[in-house]
Amino acid sequence: MRAATGRLPGPMDATARALPAPRREVVPTSVLGMLLLVGAEVMFFAGLISAFTITQAGARPGTWRLPSEPVLPAAATAFNTTALLASGLLLVRAGRQYRREPASATNTVLLAWVLGAVFVVLQGREWIGLLGQGLTIRSSTLGSFFYLIVGAHGLHAAGALVGLGVAWWRLRQGTLSPGFLLGAQTFWYFVVGVWPVIYGRVYF
Repeated sequence: MRAATGRLPGPMDATARALPAPRREVVPTSVLGMLLLVGAEVMFFAGLISAFTITQAGARPGTWRLPSEPVLPAAATAFNTTALLASGLLLVRAGRQYRREPASATNTVLLAWVLGAVFVVLQGREWIGLLGQGLTIRSSTLGSFFYLIVGAHGLHAAGALVGLGVAWWRLRQGTLSPGFLLGAQTFWYFVVGVWPVIYGRVYF
């Protein structure tokens, strides 16, 4: 029997009918991997902050922070925090711009990266000042937790900046994929979102 096209069905027709239709990705692989990583990192920081809280509550008077050590600069760090939060908001805006017209998001992504870099640099400057005033990782329990928690966040921020910088470069070259941008955004949102929790718990 001939097909409607006027030719006899061949083996290629049977193969084409047997092959399943290609699946559409609900979540890009890069984003799914990043979400799994962020989930693990949330548990990591939750463990650190829980240990900080429990240890502080059980510390004997005078053992948590030595009288000779400086008070953590909460007021100065508020400026750093503002820069980081503004960076996150700019990245949200960049995502919207990218969906409308990719090239229009280039400067916004760059500005978000610059504000994130300002945060990291100012945090490093803060560390140098605290070390000079006698707060070290071995000087007290507070010093140990401070450098562990804030240092871990700083490393994550630096790594997220690398990813965001690569996204900006690819966007500038016109080769940025939506999946890569969303993955970089996801990790940066984690860095931005976890910091107010750290800041509110450790600095006050």
